[in-house]
Amino acid sequence: MSGNQEVENVPSVEEIGKIMEQCYENLIVVDVGANLTNKKYSRDLDSVIQRAKDSGVQKIMVTGTSVKTSKEALRLTRIYPGVLYSTAGIHPHDAKSYTEESWEELVSIADNPECVAIGECGLDYNRNFSEPDEQKFVFRKQIELACKLKKPLFVHERDAHDDLLKILNDYKSDLPAVLVHCFTGTVEQALNYLDRGYYIGLTGYLCKDKSDTGVRKLLVDGLIPLDRLLVETDSPFMYPNTRASKLPVHVKDGLTERSMTFLYRYCTFQRNEPCSLPAIVEMIAAFMNKKPEEVALATAFNALKLFGLSQ
Repeated sequence: MSGNQEVENVPSVEEIGKIMEQCYENLIVVDVGANLTNKKYSRDLDSVIQRAKDSGVQKIMVTGTSVKTSKEALRLTRIYPGVLYSTAGIHPHDAKSYTEESWEELVSIADNPECVAIGECGLDYNRNFSEPDEQKFVFRKQIELACKLKKPLFVHERDAHDDLLKILNDYKSDLPAVLVHCFTGTVEQALNYLDRGYYIGLTGYLCKDKSDTGVRKLLVDGLIPLDRLLVETDSPFMYPNTRASKLPVHVKDGLTERSMTFLYRYCTFQRNEPCSLPAIVEMIAAFMNKKPEEVALATAFNALKLFGLSQ
């Protein structure tokens, strides 16, 4: 196996074709990362999911960041079948909580068909809530699990780029597909990931990025191939602040009234929602000088193919 391998349980041609047709009729997108187990959604999750569907979000992957949230994410997939899918993982912040007992439970969760990826896992040296050695140990355990189950890796990295690549390189002969979730790094870092066949996930962070070496430059210079791009909200985080003063005028002009209605009516800095994803896609398209339908089509197809999301 290699870093560009997809999972075996891919949707049928008919299933993919149906969604592709919808992408051109309306802006249909797939959110590959939303933290819907967060307590901020405890009172109105039904409404949050319905708004997402109304906005054009066809499917949502619910991120597991601990044994507890991975278990809850899996439970939600049974309540909303065909709409929600889950991941199972231990975030680097929670690496210190690892025990043999909790690990066995995570393995059991990850083995379910509704769980389509292993993670959120990786390294985060920005805050070091867990010691680096603890993070590396738990990250390796999750890579090995992904290799065994042949499920993609859902990777988190912050201020740990070199160490992350070194660890992943140790498994390159067996490594399944890799998504670098919520990418906020530099052009050089993105190219390092892309050169290895990894996928890049983008969020509303592109509203905050003001550097000449980051996410915006990747898009403007066409450095991320559409067949390696995925989109996500990371809800309730990463609110796409379309009113940001440094957001280029042509990007703001690319936002439609429909996407803005969902964004401004239902999303805030304190609680972003999956229904903000069409606005994120429109901004990405404007930065790339492409049509939103083209970005929606490509990213939805990538999600369906990579994670085996069936109808």
